Amino acid sequence: MDGRKILVTGGGGLLASELRRLLPQAYFPNSQVFNVTMYDTMTGFLLDKDISVILHAAALTSPPVCDKDPLKALETNIVGTANVVKLCMKHNIRLIYVSTDYVFRGDQGNYREEDPVYPVNKYAWSKLGGECAVRMYDNSLIIRTSFGPNVFPYEKAFIDQWTSRESVSAIAPKIVQLMFSSVTGTLHVGGPRRTVLEYARSLDPSREIGELSIRGVNFTVPVDTSLDCSLFDQIIPEK
Repeated sequence: MDGRKILVTGGGGLLASELRRLLPQAYFPNSQVFNVTMYDTMTGFLLDKDISVILHAAALTSPPVCDKDPLKALETNIVGTANVVKLCMKHNIRLIYVSTDYVFRGDQGNYREEDPVYPVNKYAWSKLGGECAVRMYDNSLIIRTSFGPNVFPYEKAFIDQWTSRESVSAIAPKIVQLMFSSVTGTLHVGGPRRTVLEYARSLDPSREIGELSIRGVNFTVPVDTSLDCSLFDQIIPEK
């Protein structure tokens, strides 16, 4: 696929910044020129381009911010995603939606793609709302994943929250492989099950990362949203 046929929403975000290195010819518009809450603006941006794949990564991702401003979360993560779906339907564009492991309740872990979803905070509900919109379009793929910066951004990490999170530099190549595939439906992408502290320390074993409990923060987080990623491993075998 020609990289010039790929558009990544959320051009100023963490994932987009990593994807730029892998897809230098793709389009990475920021919200000023490709605002997902403004359908006409998005349509105008596409006029002189031959886009065949949109990776929808633009989102309001902070759980505390979504709790504080649920209207903004609704407009960006639900209405904005519905706008992107509508755009892809109209122009026959393949859509890949970056969702989250937080759509699960977090009382089980090792979740498979077909397991029941039950968000525990407004951020996760808004991302699940986006998933619902994407499921209305057959030529689409929902990627549930969890990633963070290549350098852990905090001094402490949760000892009692389990995840399949990986660094953005580890997740981005996997997403690119899926962009160049014809996979549809829902797919989990991530690493092994471990605590957030174990994940943080794996990024830089020489760095001291302190311990933190999920009981010590003022927002709700699920306990164990680790993902079963075996289906991805079957579809995209490790080279």
